[in-house]
This record gives sequence, C-alpha cells and structure tokens, in this order.
Amino acid sequence: MTDISKLPALQEAVAQATAHGLSFMGSVPPRQAWQMVQQGLALLVDVRTAEERKFVGHVPGSAHVPWATGTALARNPRFVRELTALLARQAAADGSAPIALLLCRSGKRSTLAAQEAAKAGLTHVFNVSEGFEGELDAAQHRGGGDGWRFQGLPWVQD
Repeated sequence: MTDISKLPALQEAVAQATAHGLSFMGSVPPRQAWQMVQQGLALLVDVRTAEERKFVGHVPGSAHVPWATGTALARNPRFVRELTALLARQAAADGSAPIALLLCRSGKRSTLAAQEAAKAGLTHVFNVSEGFEGELDAAQHRGGGDGWRFQGLPWVQD
C-alpha cells in the first residue's frame, strides 16, 4: 500500500477531512490527482454514467465504476461491490492496496461515493475536487473556472 504520509496532497486531504469532520478521507485537487496517477501511486476511478463518459469525455486510462446509471441517474446498488472488486484486481496485479481517486462531473457525486466507500470499510478512497467539468458559473455553464478539463489535464471524447 502506498504510504499516505509520503504524499503531501493526501496528507492535506486527510487533514482537511479531519478538520471538517468528514466521513471519508478527503478531496484531492485535479492536478495533484493526475500527478499521482502518472506516478502509478493511485487509480483514477470515474464514477459518472457511461453516457457522460461517452458524450462529455473521460480521462484516458481511468477505470469506470458508475455511482449512478442512465440519464435519470438511478443509484447503482452495486457500487461498493464493484469498487471493491476493482481495487482487489488492482491489488492482485501489483501486490499492494491501491489509492482510489474518485472523479465525477463536479465533485459532488464522487464525494457521496467516497462517503459510501468509507462507510463500507474501504480505506484510501479519495474524492477529486472540482470534478471533470467543474461547478456551474453565473451563466449556468461548466468548465469556465475549475474542473479537470479547465485545468488542461488529459481527456478524450468518443
């Protein structure tokens, strides 16, 4: 398992989560998340719907475990089971328990997913703050001030 104490972004996430009484490990900014993924220290898990990944875009090499499905965003009752299986496969492949970084559109669903993972006893699961598209601005548009794409991080679109 990667030692969280040696990763400043994760130390900060845990400190903030503790300070705010959060029920999960905390949130990591997109740039730091991408650095950890590139270094092989974390697994990026996209929790958006398959439709969002296909039509809006996704991060190359990211895993996919939807928090919700379809255009109605029906909650995936198998989320924790599917995430657990993914992390077990990753652990078997490299011999260590991975750090999972959960990514959604704005950081809200991935926060809920991280909370549920923590409640189920999964450790080392973090939210990626800002999400893939970022928050809505005053004109009700995403991507103009924050988010994975706004940060200029890698993504592709089908």
